[in-house]
Amino acid sequence: MAFTPEPVVSGTLPSIEQASGKAWTPLYLHGCSFPPEIFREVMLNLIRNPNINSNHLFRADISLDVPFSDDFQPEPSISPRIEHFKGFVLKTVMVRTMVPRNVLVDKPLDQTCLLYEQVADSGKTLSLVIYLPHISSAIESPFYHPAVHGIGFLHIFDPEKQAGVISIHYSFFDSEPRSVKLERTALHLLAVLHKHGQGLANGYVKRVQHDVILPQAKVQNTYARLKAKYARSLSQAWVEDTDPGKHVFEDLGIAAFLIELWTEMYKDTPFPGFADIGCGNGLLVHLLIEEGYLGWGFDARRRKSWLIWSTKAQENLEELVLIPSIISKKKVLSEKPIDENQFAEPILKPGQNTAKSPCEMPDNNTQLETPILKPFEGEDITNTQNTNQFPTKEIQEVGIHNGLFPKGTFIISNHADELTPWTPILANLSESPFMMIPCCSHALSGDRFRAPPPKEAGASSSAYASLVAWVSKLATECGWKVEKEMLRIPSTRNTALIGRHRDMPFDEVDVVDLVDDNGGAVCWEENALKLVKSAVRGH
Repeated sequence: MAFTPEPVVSGTLPSIEQASGKAWTPLYLHGCSFPPEIFREVMLNLIRNPNINSNHLFRADISLDVPFSDDFQPEPSISPRIEHFKGFVLKTVMVRTMVPRNVLVDKPLDQTCLLYEQVADSGKTLSLVIYLPHISSAIESPFYHPAVHGIGFLHIFDPEKQAGVISIHYSFFDSEPRSVKLERTALHLLAVLHKHGQGLANGYVKRVQHDVILPQAKVQNTYARLKAKYARSLSQAWVEDTDPGKHVFEDLGIAAFLIELWTEMYKDTPFPGFADIGCGNGLLVHLLIEEGYLGWGFDARRRKSWLIWSTKAQENLEELVLIPSIISKKKVLSEKPIDENQFAEPILKPGQNTAKSPCEMPDNNTQLETPILKPFEGEDITNTQNTNQFPTKEIQEVGIHNGLFPKGTFIISNHADELTPWTPILANLSESPFMMIPCCSHALSGDRFRAPPPKEAGASSSAYASLVAWVSKLATECGWKVEKEMLRIPSTRNTALIGRHRDMPFDEVDVVDLVDDNGGAVCWEENALKLVKSAVRGH
């Protein structure tokens, strides 16, 4: 049913009149096929999630949700505004606080939401939902809310015809009469109600579930704090060719989620440090370090952004290629065998006597040494006829990391592409938790490939859904109990897979066999080293 609303003609709808005699103005109506039960369900969802109607809003914090009775005497933190309407019975009283995305621009708004019912003599069922913002004049209304005294949604349903009508009504302030702007907002509100009601009636089931692991309010509050603290300066200082409007706010959202996840995970133990593999522009590392978390990140290619981050972040960003320790040290670019002894010495930073990539332990101020291996020194790799070979100078300037981290280090894989399927395997090798956010599909060899579609009935077979299902299967085979969260970030690649609990002990998983069973890692070394020369990607 397409949305084709009609202006309300006088006399076509029952009047909505307060017990005090104040009449409300009907604006628009539209036919519908959903019954009162669906109307109520949709309205409750819209009350709890005002961000559906306005992208200026984060959420609603519900402080009161109780049935109404004659002895109604609630003691909430925010007192409700009770109004009675002629012919309607008040059933439910709710109070919500609408939380804006940008608290520096808009203020939160308290609002009473009242749910009424009426059964007419004709047998029709009338359901009414009233919004009463806690303001006394139009000028007090924030930008994201129409400047009116109240908003009413009326649903009339005929059970014999299985047909109904929805309409929207306003109670205007004397200082803010009916206007084109207010009418436009009313049309939008009615359209959203119609869309969700008809969708539910037609059997629509929401596929994406947010806030499965952490409460929405905690993450959004932290995001709002980070946004107010960093967003403007980061956007103004952006030096990459990519859009700061996407990348800055995306990494702020990921940082907020990680901060709240770690608050829950490490509330009784010291934070073990983090490693961001394939860290790209390094912004996430910068944000987490600025927020007091100890850790580091590395990527095959240094980014321009690294020079604009804090000194501490710059000290903890490394240009390294990851060659997992379980891949045998055989030839990469020449026919010569490699002397294993040349991998024994860690690469040290200038002026430091500890290995690269420190994760300082908060409890004793000690440094954890991460094994970082030198490039293939002494190799004769001057032959560049083969496209898989590189000039000597380029290879000698590349550091090699073997993918082993201090036990317990939290591994982050944020759009790490080639490293994504390796993430749960590396986590097994170091007995460390992880979070990966898949993006582009690569096999364990580093080659681009299309992951097999999931076998679950009704599951999407898109390239991204297939990738997520495949790396989830890898993590499960590694013994992880995989948790899935759809992050609230400005990206269609927003699936986070978290491994922090085990289904089986680490020593019961043979990761070498697992790699072989999932296509093997032939040519990983060559593909990984190609990243040094390839063009920088968006992340």
